[in-house]
Amino acid sequence: MLIGGNGCPKALQKMKPYVAMILLQFSYAGMFIISVATLKDGMNQFVLVVYRNIVAAAVIAPFALWFERKGRPKITPIIFIKILALAVLEPVLEQNFYCMGAKLTSASFASTLENIIPAITYLMALVLRTEKFDIRRRRGQAKVIGTLLTVAGAVLMILYKGPIFDLVFYSKAREKQSNSASSIGQGKDRSKWMKGTFMIIGSSTSWSAFLILQSNTLESYPAELTLTALICSMGAVMSTTVALVANHASSKPWIIGLDKRLLAPIYTGVVCTGVAYYVQGIVMKERGPVFASAFSPLVMIMTAIMGSFILAEKLSLGMIIGAIIMVAGLYALLWGKSRDYISSSEIERNAGESELPVATSNVSNRDSSMNGQDTKDEKISIVL
Repeated sequence: MLIGGNGCPKALQKMKPYVAMILLQFSYAGMFIISVATLKDGMNQFVLVVYRNIVAAAVIAPFALWFERKGRPKITPIIFIKILALAVLEPVLEQNFYCMGAKLTSASFASTLENIIPAITYLMALVLRTEKFDIRRRRGQAKVIGTLLTVAGAVLMILYKGPIFDLVFYSKAREKQSNSASSIGQGKDRSKWMKGTFMIIGSSTSWSAFLILQSNTLESYPAELTLTALICSMGAVMSTTVALVANHASSKPWIIGLDKRLLAPIYTGVVCTGVAYYVQGIVMKERGPVFASAFSPLVMIMTAIMGSFILAEKLSLGMIIGAIIMVAGLYALLWGKSRDYISSSEIERNAGESELPVATSNVSNRDSSMNGQDTKDEKISIVL
């Protein structure tokens, strides 16, 4: 059996990034449901973000101090600025934009629209030249087509509603809840929905920028646990400032009880912030930010199912058609990215096998022949 570097079969080693990202998507689906349920139950979104990052920092910091106590790199001024930028992009901007956007729309809509993240990430990577663009090859064509389909599906979701579909049978009590949670409506409801939509797009853009910057930071500061703890700690401090300003320094929004308002920051902080940053960082070091962002369709599917049963949310025809188009685009993008990885692996393998002995010639030396010495073989090798 072929064994990988860590003593595991090579096939299993190749599957690790996929398994890690799939498990992360299931945890994100739970975050969408718990967060939206808590926010619509009255919890302040700014306070939720603060508690989420405090919990994440408290859980990750001990592991970072212990496991990376010897190999932790020195924090240079450039790395410190990058960590500050990461804290602004994700804990402050992305999480606050998402909470406000999901509160104004629905968990299903928010999770579906966030499928635009891989396309935004790919476009940002092209602009920053961290991603190659080769339209002459199939993998390049697949990534371009996938990006266009993803954007087209997102635009369709925003502009077209269509008939409403129920995934489960509703009681009259849940019907009232579903109308307030999922109906786009007219007038004020329509305005709220569009405002929430733009906030979710802002959240997705911040997350894409975070992925690219996190991948870049890990190249010069390869300490995933420490980086995660620092991002969460700085994000908690910044988010606290935002929450105090937004709530006019009132103490009432900060009070939580032993209910889902306590569950939400614990679950999102431990699983979806602390653990997710760490696992995501490891995957991106191997496969890059575009790969890490290409598994969001699983979040959409799980959130739609759980949102129907738990939050009594409904799906519109425009959302379903747009989601199908976006999934097709995402997997075209994922296929193109996987071909990039295969090609780079083949190049590295060929480079390692390229130094071969090509010819051996017997060079006669006049002086040595006069002294009765044997001729020596000189090997000439060519590096391909």
